[in-house]
Amino acid sequence: MRAERKVSDVLARWNGLPSKEAAEELLACCGSKAWANKMATQRPIANEIALLAACDTACESLAECDWLEAFRGHPRIGETSAPAPTSARSASWSRHEQRSARTENDDVQIAMAEGNRAYEQRFRRTFIICATGKSAPEILDSLRRRLRNDDSTELHEAAEQQRQIAHLRLKKWLAS
Repeated sequence: MRAERKVSDVLARWNGLPSKEAAEELLACCGSKAWANKMATQRPIANEIALLAACDTACESLAECDWLEAFRGHPRIGETSAPAPTSARSASWSRHEQRSARTENDDVQIAMAEGNRAYEQRFRRTFIICATGKSAPEILDSLRRRLRNDDSTELHEAAEQQRQIAHLRLKKWLAS
């Protein structure tokens, strides 16, 4: 009951914000301005289920340039700073989400750094993965597998990973 009240309070406050402020508040969840604006236009949103459905709807209509904007808000896997400036909240969430990507295994760290460079050279963007709950070796395996994707397949895979990250962050935002 208490958690539901918190969600209701967060959404009620957010639903009442001017559109520009409402969109800006969600940029920590996904760095695409188009996505954030689409989220704000779907208000009022009643609960977490509706919020996540609104996220999916907003994601379905994003263009490649919108996804690329979102991707720039993420640090490389295993690192802490993003290529583009992000909010303190987004940076904090990234550090938390990537906890499991940190490893004492030098071989895995080196392979991850090499994989990140290879990915950026091939796709001209940061490797995006929903790292929550994944070990460093699992993330490295995904990175290596996705390096074999063609451009279109990889854009769709990265977009799906970004959607999953947005879901997790929206839940954190509701609990804040």
